[in-house]
Amino acid sequence: MAYYSYHIFFCLNQREDGAQCCSDFGAESIFNYMKQKIKSMNLRGQGKVRVNRGGCFDRCREGPLLVIYPEAVWYRYVDESDIDEIINEHIVGNRIVERLLI
Repeated sequence: MAYYSYHIFFCLNQREDGAQCCSDFGAESIFNYMKQKIKSMNLRGQGKVRVNRGGCFDRCREGPLLVIYPEAVWYRYVDESDIDEIINEHIVGNRIVERLLI
């Protein structure tokens, strides 16, 4: 059995050459929002959910991005309401959020 039911990685890369990256779209604040939301919903920990920083996913033009394992589902998000939908639908409801898939 897996240690976590869901392991979520956020691309938080910052490109030094000025090329587009997820950090250009507020990825750090959305990452922090999701971590806090998961914690406040008591979804964090063993057998539940882990939210982690990730390096570059090498899909910069599609960002900002996060990926959820074990399914390897890739999402693009814009704001906190997208994160709320991902949590409620994917994490709690076990349903893919089709409109945010990449």
